[in-house]
Amino acid sequence: MTHTIVILGASGDLTSRKLMPALYRLYRKRRLPPDTLIVGFSRTAHSDVSWREELGKSTASFLGEHFDPASWTEFARSVYYHPGDISAPEDILRLGRRVDELEHDATAVRLYYLATAPRFYEPAVLHLAAAGMTCEDCAHRRVVIEKPFGTDLASAHKLNEIVHRAFAERQIYRIDHYLGKETVSNLLILRFANTIFEPVWNRNYVEHVQITAAEEVAVGHRAGFYESAGVLRDMFQNHLMQLLTLTAMEAPARLDADAVRDEKVKVLRAIRPMRPEEVATRTIRGQYRTYGNEPGVGGASSTATFAAVRLDVDNWRWQGVPFYLRSGKAMSCRTTQIVIQFRQPPHMIFEDGPSNREDANRLVLQIQPAEGIQLQFQAKVPDAGMKTRLVDLDFAFRRQFAGELPDAYQRLLLDAMQGDASLFARSDEVEASWAVIDPIQSGWDSGAGPELGLYEHGDWGPPASVRWMESQGRQWFDLCPVLH
Repeated sequence: MTHTIVILGASGDLTSRKLMPALYRLYRKRRLPPDTLIVGFSRTAHSDVSWREELGKSTASFLGEHFDPASWTEFARSVYYHPGDISAPEDILRLGRRVDELEHDATAVRLYYLATAPRFYEPAVLHLAAAGMTCEDCAHRRVVIEKPFGTDLASAHKLNEIVHRAFAERQIYRIDHYLGKETVSNLLILRFANTIFEPVWNRNYVEHVQITAAEEVAVGHRAGFYESAGVLRDMFQNHLMQLLTLTAMEAPARLDADAVRDEKVKVLRAIRPMRPEEVATRTIRGQYRTYGNEPGVGGASSTATFAAVRLDVDNWRWQGVPFYLRSGKAMSCRTTQIVIQFRQPPHMIFEDGPSNREDANRLVLQIQPAEGIQLQFQAKVPDAGMKTRLVDLDFAFRRQFAGELPDAYQRLLLDAMQGDASLFARSDEVEASWAVIDPIQSGWDSGAGPELGLYEHGDWGPPASVRWMESQGRQWFDLCPVLH
């Protein structure tokens, strides 16, 4: 059976940097269905040959030693290009006729990938529907939509309504590349394939949870986008909320898309809404000092490049356990990690034993780049009486398993082609996530939020972030990864 991937907006950076390298790597691993076709669509003037040549150069540049010219030549025979304007219905009709000619198969499974700016999502899906290209009378039709999916709850709801005019919910794959990372999937394995963690994964044993997504790089060429988005829209509504739901969710009855996503939505709906008067005390915002000098910013700006937020999940498992979410640009290092801080023992019998909550057991899940798990526990220091020290049990993916971890887009593209939506967001999940973030963003925009604190490039955010945690009797775990 033929499988066709139609990339709308194919001349953009996403296609050359992520999609084509991922598809080529899947081809080399023999994971792609044998009759896979890839058709690019964009306004840029290309022929099949010129687009193949351009993609060959960019893919070789991104993959380095993993690129093989001979296998690329074989792979590129199934790569085609059709020029056209996504806003022009007649161009979409011509695209449909071209794809029909290439497939020679009325039962071909077709995946449309919107690698375009968000403003083109609406015309793209509506023109595809008007051209009869979303109908599933003969074969499956699916669409992949990149983030950002809306800029707030109202726009996300409107976009959902528009997309649903063209596609049923089961046909829609809202992609967040964080969910394609091996260590994110491993979080489900850790919790639900082992008996030693789940019994203590609750309010009786967990004191608090920290989820950090730190980026070492500054905003750079993304300043134009970042000025309209800021850190909450860029990182919290999607990436961090996804990690929170996977950390806090109940075990699904079975491992299928709807069962997993049902449990994630329950977590989002259990998060305590933040009242306007709480925004100033339950959040921190910051900006690295040189942000105003970035091209596209234009001097004074109140856009936050750092944020820390406390969220509470009001259900039986997590009542009273704060979840601290933190993300920022131009920070000390690049790392995404989840820290489960356990409670202290109820009674400490060792005089030289741990005396504060930070010395209690801790589970650190390294999502990237040093993918792995560290369990930190107290051990006796040799030849020092009964003095104790926090030590690690350390598991690293790169040390345990041979080969390179696959790029997230490899996993997600293959899942979308096979019709597995487990790692893609559902419409109610997207809207429930925005419902959590909207009150915070609104508070900041109205001036009711905390003062915008400045921090130096290479810091872990503004000093106010440290004081904020200390005021709650806690501290941040600033753990730069060690690559094994």
